[in-house]
Amino acid sequence: MQPLPVVRSFPPIRLSGCPEGHPEGRPEGRPGGLERDALALLDAVELQRAAAMMPGPRAAFLSGRLAQRRFAAELLGVPASRLTVDYRCPRCGTGAGISHGRPGYAVSGSSLAGSAAPLLLSLSRSSGWTVLAAVPDPEPGLRLGIDVEDPARMDFDGFDDVALAPAEKQELLGLAGTALLRARARLWTRKEAWLKMGGEGLRTAPETLDVLHRTGLRDLPAAETGLPADLVAAVGLSA
Repeated sequence: MQPLPVVRSFPPIRLSGCPEGHPEGRPEGRPGGLERDALALLDAVELQRAAAMMPGPRAAFLSGRLAQRRFAAELLGVPASRLTVDYRCPRCGTGAGISHGRPGYAVSGSSLAGSAAPLLLSLSRSSGWTVLAAVPDPEPGLRLGIDVEDPARMDFDGFDDVALAPAEKQELLGLAGTALLRARARLWTRKEAWLKMGGEGLRTAPETLDVLHRTGLRDLPAAETGLPADLVAAVGLSA
């Protein structure tokens, strides 16, 4: 029997200590609480990636990485400051210079030093919210993926043709308005969760992937995630 992943959400955080409309998101270039925490806890490769972003995306990226690190540290029972990133990308590999792909950490100063920590992780962000899933001490070969979406982003002509398989289009017949957008978001989060789980990302054409009844996928209610009820989330877990 597969374990249930631990799921947790984190609300939006903006660059703090700044007046509205300030172009840098903070006064006089002084780091606010978010960037101060990032400088204290995140690895150089993460900070370099954040430095190339505009203030809004940077805030979302930093808050997500901080939430993920603290979540992982809590589950591993170690201080967050003792974690170093150990991302794995199917194309780029792994190493100190990799800050994308399947998330993971190594733990310094412990019996885990020099090896990947025994923790599966997956992260997704939407509308400023971050949602994380984790499986501590996973069995070999276990895979995990999570996704969250705002249904309002599914409101454009042509979505069904570029995103949905034939059976999924049939499932949506007769729906309109909010019900249609939530149904689209449900299918899209299931696709993203499945593709993250396999490490494929959108290299697989989404319209070729039918996720209506795929084993290992589960819709996540707001009561379980802590996300606002207007967001839609799904998780995938499979060996």
